[in-house]
Amino acid sequence: MTTSHVDTNDKQEAVFPLDKPRIDMARIEQAVRTILEAVGEDPDREGLIDTPARVARMYAEIFAGLHQDPREELSARFHVEHGEMVLVRDIPFYSMCEHHLLPFFGTAHVAYLPHANVVTGLSKLARLVDVVAKRPQVQERMTNEIADVLVSELQAEGVLVVVDAEHLCMNMRGIRKPGSRTMTLAARGRYEEDVRMREEVLQMIRYHG
Repeated sequence: MTTSHVDTNDKQEAVFPLDKPRIDMARIEQAVRTILEAVGEDPDREGLIDTPARVARMYAEIFAGLHQDPREELSARFHVEHGEMVLVRDIPFYSMCEHHLLPFFGTAHVAYLPHANVVTGLSKLARLVDVVAKRPQVQERMTNEIADVLVSELQAEGVLVVVDAEHLCMNMRGIRKPGSRTMTLAARGRYEEDVRMREEVLQMIRYHG
């Protein structure tokens, strides 16, 4: 298995403009018909006649994150007695590469060190990943956006996000290397500054006992 490691540390405040026009189902359907005709198919033949509408519904689902603010997923917060590190590992996700509009998918591992003993619900971390994933993008940006939301909304003292994904644009076209995986990492705060602390979290992510 070929593994590519990309360390992404471009820190910037997460910005999620939500004033985009809503998904235009009719335009998607027409565009799919045009593509089918352009590749030499008959969009009115049996088997394809309902395809444009199906694709429009699919895009509305898989790009739903364009019209959701992931910061809202962290609105539930709690005070706990001890402010120890929180790690949710192996969060499955599906996203779309913005270069070829082909899926990339895999798992995200999200860890944060609470500030002032304030935490969010464990399920909220999975929801955060889900919302950020549902948009056309590159894996590097997805990784950083998850980390930046945790910093901005929870004021976490440390954040570490690792994303491990397989890209169909590498598997089924171009270089055609099925089984290759891409790993991206975003570290913030104490997990960026302290190598020992960062390695402890990475060891926990790698542990499969």
